[in-house]
Amino acid sequence: MPQFRRTDRLNEQLRQEIILLLRDSVRDPRVALATITAVQTSPELDHAKVYFTALGDDDDRKEVQEGLRSSAGFLRRELGKRLHIRRVPELHFSVDRVIEEAQRIERLLHEALPRDPVVAADHVDEDVDDVSPSPADEPTGAPGDDAASTASDGRPASDD
Repeated sequence: MPQFRRTDRLNEQLRQEIILLLRDSVRDPRVALATITAVQTSPELDHAKVYFTALGDDDDRKEVQEGLRSSAGFLRRELGKRLHIRRVPELHFSVDRVIEEAQRIERLLHEALPRDPVVAADHVDEDVDDVSPSPADEPTGAPGDDAASTASDGRPASDD
């Protein structure tokens, strides 16, 4: 299992360094709107899939992806200078669609599930003057019993 912890640490370190490089060193205006969300390296650490999101539609994301691909060589060279690893992985950029899928599922669930019954009850006509007592308002004792003969917890009061 230690290998997975090392890979996770490397993934996070790669993500942080790529974010810094994109912010500070890459001059391509196409990558200005890119947000790096995750990095996933192969078990051999020779390839890394870099997931990103960007504002805009699919055409804008494709343009950002092209900008990232064109700066991959520069990023890899700079990562080699910053990181102390034997081999810097080859970078492959992919649009992160997790947020879009989560929003789509949320929208589908919202459409499929019935309305909240509490919200539906709030829309009852308030003009109704006839209000019947609730079962909690009615006495629970047997006929002939009065409130003085029962204790607060419903048990008969003692005749001490």
